[in-house]
Amino acid sequence: MESLIVSLLNGVIYGLLLFMVSAGLTLIFGMMGVLNFAHASFYMLGAYFAFALQGSLGFWGAVVASTVLVGLVGVVVEKYFLRRVHHHGHAHELLLTFGLSFIIAELVKLFFGNFPVDYRIPASMDFALFRLGATSYPAYRILMGTVAVVMFVLVYLLLTRTRVGIIVRAAIYKPRMAEALGHNVPVVFMGVFCVGAALAGLAGAVAGAFYTTNPNMALELGVMVFVVVVVGGLGSMGGAMLASLLIGVITSLSVGVDYSLADLLAWFGAGEWARQVGGLLTLKLSSIAATIPFALMLLVLMVRPSGLMGDKN
Repeated sequence: MESLIVSLLNGVIYGLLLFMVSAGLTLIFGMMGVLNFAHASFYMLGAYFAFALQGSLGFWGAVVASTVLVGLVGVVVEKYFLRRVHHHGHAHELLLTFGLSFIIAELVKLFFGNFPVDYRIPASMDFALFRLGATSYPAYRILMGTVAVVMFVLVYLLLTRTRVGIIVRAAIYKPRMAEALGHNVPVVFMGVFCVGAALAGLAGAVAGAFYTTNPNMALELGVMVFVVVVVGGLGSMGGAMLASLLIGVITSLSVGVDYSLADLLAWFGAGEWARQVGGLLTLKLSSIAATIPFALMLLVLMVRPSGLMGDKN
């Protein structure tokens, strides 16, 4: 029971981390229709900026400053790169952001080296919040989850309860009408991209201190972020949260399950036959845990192509 509770907690926290990164991508696609392949690179930049600034600004100062800096990088990318190819369609945007992700990765290696950096949790936050039997649960994990939940609430309220959210939605669905009312639609789009990039930077600054900060962290998490966005529904913030938690919990629980289909068939008297057949029937669930999110994505696309909470239209 103790290991099950710990696995559930780890899965929820990992899911909330996935949401922190996918929230910005969901926001950008939902508001602008841009599927940004370089989004996970903004997550990596957030971690490296925080590492570089931690010595002079302190941990939380570095987290805030890196979030702002990544947001400014997003402004530059949108204004001087994406805006120039937006009218050519999605293919050009995908190619541009795909190439940009490689450029950012190589720049990180150039300035910080091709190895993990020593970005760590401050000693004041490196303690156990509670114990479950013999297991001590880090307080910083709970802090990461709390930041993700606060992020979700603030973004949701911003988009649904404020004048800014009304202007953004108007600029998306009725751009000419928004311009006629005096709103600068390109600036609105730039602001949306800036906020989306900043959210990814915040995720990297917070999570990079707990997980490993290295030049491959964007690649490691980037694929999973796109799985989250597809499963949840392109452009759906609630869907991104649901899919993140679902994938996080399933992945965490499956890692600790050393059972196979042969063990399941043994309950029906076919265990020996399954072991003789071998192959997929004898694969432990823990050994294929990393592929389960992709299997879930395929299942969702077959049953509900728009995603769990995506717009059917």
